[in-house]
Amino acid sequence: MRVRRLDHVLLAMPAGRESDARKFYRDILGIPESEKPADLAARGGCWFEDGELKIHLGVETNFVPARKAHPALLVEDLASLTAALTKAGYAVAHDVPLEGYDRIFVDDPFGNRIELLEVKAGS
Repeated sequence: MRVRRLDHVLLAMPAGRESDARKFYRDILGIPESEKPADLAARGGCWFEDGELKIHLGVETNFVPARKAHPALLVEDLASLTAALTKAGYAVAHDVPLEGYDRIFVDDPFGNRIELLEVKAGS
């Protein structure tokens, strides 16, 4: 027996903020929304999936954002994505360099930390 791969990441969100999740994950990050199974839809939240990339947001009653733990998403054209995030009012932060990558951090609309990485040209 062994673990094969990560199936999805679940991030918490407060109730009733699905439209904010859609604006960030679907409209800015460009991850299509996937319909939740009927038996889970009543719980609120939303799912964003594109092939093997699966980010699920679930409603948590006593929501507290993930400030340290975070998903790291590989992206294309980090500069354009950074500009789109900034234009939409999201503050981006830089951290110590990571060999072979350009990267930024941004908080989603709920304060969850998200790392966005792009492989450096020639790496």
